[in-house]
Amino acid sequence: MTRGTGIRRGVGLLAVVVAVAALAAGVWRYGYVQALDGLARRGEADLALASDRLTGQLQRYRDLAVLMAVHPALDAPEAARADEVLLHAADRTSVLNILSVDMSGAVRAAAHSPQPAAVSELLASDFFARAAEGALGFGHGFDPALGTRAFYIAAPRFRADGAVEGALIVAVDVEALEREWRGDRPSVFFTDDAGEVFISNRSEILLWQRGDVGLRPAVGPAPEFRRVLTDDHELWVTDWGPYLPQTGLHLVQDLPQIGMQAEALVDVAPARRLAGLQAAVVALVGLAVAAIVFWLVERRRVLARANATLESRVAARTAELSGANIALRREVAEREEAEAALKKAQADLVQAGKMSALGQMSAGISHELNQPLMAISQFAENGALLLERGKTAAAAGNLRRIAELAGRMGRIIRNLRAFARQETEPVRRIDVVAVVETALEMTEARMAKEGVAVEWTAPPHPVWALGGEVRLGQVLVNLIANAADAMTGQEDKRLVVTVEEGPRPVIRVRDSGPGIAAPEKIFDPFYSTKEVGASEGMGLGLSISYGMVQSFGGAIRGRNAEDGGAEFTVELEPWRGERAA
Repeated sequence: MTRGTGIRRGVGLLAVVVAVAALAAGVWRYGYVQALDGLARRGEADLALASDRLTGQLQRYRDLAVLMAVHPALDAPEAARADEVLLHAADRTSVLNILSVDMSGAVRAAAHSPQPAAVSELLASDFFARAAEGALGFGHGFDPALGTRAFYIAAPRFRADGAVEGALIVAVDVEALEREWRGDRPSVFFTDDAGEVFISNRSEILLWQRGDVGLRPAVGPAPEFRRVLTDDHELWVTDWGPYLPQTGLHLVQDLPQIGMQAEALVDVAPARRLAGLQAAVVALVGLAVAAIVFWLVERRRVLARANATLESRVAARTAELSGANIALRREVAEREEAEAALKKAQADLVQAGKMSALGQMSAGISHELNQPLMAISQFAENGALLLERGKTAAAAGNLRRIAELAGRMGRIIRNLRAFARQETEPVRRIDVVAVVETALEMTEARMAKEGVAVEWTAPPHPVWALGGEVRLGQVLVNLIANAADAMTGQEDKRLVVTVEEGPRPVIRVRDSGPGIAAPEKIFDPFYSTKEVGASEGMGLGLSISYGMVQSFGGAIRGRNAEDGGAEFTVELEPWRGERAA
């Protein structure tokens, strides 16, 4: 190899690596954006669920305020009786306080006697003013007596003539509401009109202020914050503590019914991991394909050099045929060596054809593996959430689904490994049905991609024959791939595979393509119906398949079917030993 050739190969390899890296980067970007879209949909559903839970909890206290506002005990002349009724209701509902005030500001009854300053603050509030107008009022703030966050609901009380005589005010303990869902995912917080975080399932950001720099504490310096826009998704990059995502998808939902805005930060780490996994798979497949192509090119170059050398030797030995007998014996020996080299080259070419088929199927195999990987990621994430919530039965269901998907991926990989290895074992008993199903499974992705309808009905029991399992599988994969190539560009694409029992088991592979132009030449080496220079092959596939079938005593034939298309039959020797039970 000259220096110039080595430089060209190095530049070519570098270009391939750069191209694969660029492709992987593009796949990562696309996968990340797609994962963010799915994450946003799930996050919006979680945010809506958290919002519905909060509004549902507050709705119970609204109903309590409305019902207690018309309680007859509040109109009784004994104030102690009214206080007892309100105290009983407060104890049973765990609210901070329930009090009835008239329009003059006098407290007529209360579960817990409020301070005068606290009553003044309540009477000056917007929710009391709304109740004074005859409507249901609500608001939030700090309970003056306990110093804790409270949500206030004011229901108007009417006189017999319909005029408002006062209001019943229910003070709800916000911390009691948060206690039921603190620590849940995702991180959810509710901000008021002033931008203050008043309710959250993350206590470390309570009472933080919403502004142009995201959230910041009421006092002290603003924490680290950076806003990033990715394809209409707003990401917050923060360092706010171990229980908040460092990079979170920011989602917002208005809640006018309680005068707040619900916001959520959804961790995007699963989306990054999924995108990275997809990019890694694409990079590995791309490098594998490039390596196979490079190996095939090098192998073809070596074979061409060996053929040229062989031809020169044959010409030289032919000129010396009239020489001595010793020269003749030497030439015979050289021809035997050349025959052995050709057999080895044919075996290597068979393996190269298998590797080329694997390269053609790599995109479909990547798609077949990508779907279980995405499903495993989603089931694992949901299972972790279910375990955190104590729902072990549902989590066990997710784990079973993960095991099923992993088994499916293992089956695909085992088929690929069996297809790629070289079989050297003698003929033995094989299940023809199992070999056919394995070949169909390996080509399933390509058939689905090209829209080929596969018709296959397995016999109800095994069909035993003599043969090589791997070699027969390779022959069937080659026949199915050739059928798919023949039907390219057609609207009606059908592939019919059958197994017939009898004195000799027969496998039939029939397609709806244009048929065979010259059936008598179909198994000749280097005969191909494809265009010269096409990348699909050199016309050796059927010739090699013919030799494989003959190697274990079988026969392969090709003909044009009566209703159109090509039909190939593989006839095998039956297994005459003891049948399996």
